[in-house]
Amino acid sequence: MASTSLISITPLLPALLLVLVAMGAVVAWLGRLGHGRAIVTACLRAVVQLGVVSVVIAWVVSFPAAVAGFILLMYGVAAFTAGRRIVPGRAGWWAGVPIAAGTVPVLAVMAASGVISMKGIVVIPIAGILLGGCLTATTLAGRRALDELTQRKGEVEAALSLGFTPREAALEICRPVSGQALVPALDQTRTVGLVTLPGAFVGMLLGGASPVQAGVVQLVVLVALLAAEAVATVVTIELAARGFFHRGV
Repeated sequence: MASTSLISITPLLPALLLVLVAMGAVVAWLGRLGHGRAIVTACLRAVVQLGVVSVVIAWVVSFPAAVAGFILLMYGVAAFTAGRRIVPGRAGWWAGVPIAAGTVPVLAVMAASGVISMKGIVVIPIAGILLGGCLTATTLAGRRALDELTQRKGEVEAALSLGFTPREAALEICRPVSGQALVPALDQTRTVGLVTLPGAFVGMLLGGASPVQAGVVQLVVLVALLAAEAVATVVTIELAARGFFHRGV
């Protein structure tokens, strides 16, 4: 039996994964969530993508150009995924703006301050964490903004009749609800150590770091992630209010 520090790799592991995938898909189907098939396809994609990354990552981190290319690939996938969730079509590519706006300055500040090394093995996971958080924030903020603007169109028109500009009227309607996109990141930061022990903390401990060192690393990651998601959320709401994201009538 081969094992890692967390997961024992046994002959039963593939069967366990199949059972868990089936459980999620069946529950979603029985609950009429509309995502039963998506759960299966998402898990299959995860298997393929993690398999590929496991093979190429050792090579990628050794070459600066490959590191930059890998990060750009992650960014492109994040922008495409968020855009598709917010609104189909070309308008969805605007989702790349808030994701970049949240990720780039935070990553730059961390690198410039010397808090993180510029080695590929460090930059890639940090960039991935930030991109993933901004993807989630952008998707949630964008969808909620468009939902509000669509469902409360009459209120937007009423605000316009009172002298508000189109941007101001849209912000009055969509900003309060869209700001809730930050709730997951806020809850994660508020409850860290009490409800969950995130990956960076556990990984550092398993790598031999002291609990204090692991706690510092996790704190930096959480604060950076919250800052990045705040920027992404604000930019997303602004784009929605200015009409860059729009749904066909």
